[in-house]
Amino acid sequence: MTQITNEPDPSPTILIAPDAFKGTASADEAAQWLGEGIRSIIKDAEITLVPMADGGEGTSELFSGERITLPTTDAAGRLTEASYTFDASRSTAYIDISAASGLPAVADNPVPLTGDTYGTGVLVADAQTRGATRIVLGLGGSATVDGGTGILVALGAQPLDAAGYNLAPGGGDLKRLADFDTATLNIPAGSVDWLLLADALVPATGPRGAARVFGPQKGAGPDDVEALDQGLAHLCEVTGVDPATPGHGAAGAVAVGITWLSRLLHGTDEHVRVVPGARLVAEMHGVAELLARASLVVTGEGRYDEQSPEGKVVSTVLRLAGEAGTTAAVAAGTIGHDLPEGVIGVELEDLADTREQLRRAGAEIAVRYLRTSTIQG
Repeated sequence: MTQITNEPDPSPTILIAPDAFKGTASADEAAQWLGEGIRSIIKDAEITLVPMADGGEGTSELFSGERITLPTTDAAGRLTEASYTFDASRSTAYIDISAASGLPAVADNPVPLTGDTYGTGVLVADAQTRGATRIVLGLGGSATVDGGTGILVALGAQPLDAAGYNLAPGGGDLKRLADFDTATLNIPAGSVDWLLLADALVPATGPRGAARVFGPQKGAGPDDVEALDQGLAHLCEVTGVDPATPGHGAAGAVAVGITWLSRLLHGTDEHVRVVPGARLVAEMHGVAELLARASLVVTGEGRYDEQSPEGKVVSTVLRLAGEAGTTAAVAAGTIGHDLPEGVIGVELEDLADTREQLRRAGAEIAVRYLRTSTIQG
């Protein structure tokens, strides 16, 4: 990236737009703490905080509306509570799949073969009863690889085997799928418009599919991954959904089940859209416009790795920064993948205090920015 000024701006305009550092800091906390570190070095900086999300944990909280909390089930089928945002003025519910069906709740005992999205379907059904005609579903952070069949069950579409018996929950049993029983289908809930926010634009199956890319982090061993990939391929075959569609692999291929349901009720795929979640959030916050006036943008996430360029927050912010010609920096717990040329990369120090980790990272970014600006000038 190029630097437009010959000397560091005496009062640089700095945009801080990180994702959440999962399990340690929300996007809002990360932005604040990185900003504290930057201001400790550049005391007169004009700093704008823009907490980001890509469809994962915390996405629904970025939208305005009433926060709704209700009992539901987690990915393992245990009773829990989950929240979503309902904007009555727009008849829209903003739901994170991670709220009910997320990985943290089952991290100590993962359920890659049997985990399902039923609990998320409960939230969808509840939102429809409140007047939602549109569901914005964030697909990041799920613990499941069930092709969205748990949501289907919650909405009254039961997967069956060839003998007419119900399949077991989760993706491990999908290879036996023969049909769906829709006798008790919740037609109003299934008929909503769906906007699915993918945190990674991966296909449902194959080498870059849901099972192979994300299965291992959900607890799937090599045999599990193979079984899940075959199950999702069979689900796509039965439903007639194209497994190669970008984004259909996000959240354990939940878009496959939703696409089938919507097509069944509407006769077309026009009521389901899969979009990069980070891009939508960036547009909502006007990040491109803010970058046009910024001297530096700072983004970050817990780990920058080979999955990061698939449409996550950091890669989205870096792409927009490149288009604007704005210097960019990334703070991450670990940086395990090459950053674009010219981007400042800072790994967090090994400290118990997350706030101090991010403050120090912000300070280091500020020092390197000032040094780089002077050298490039």
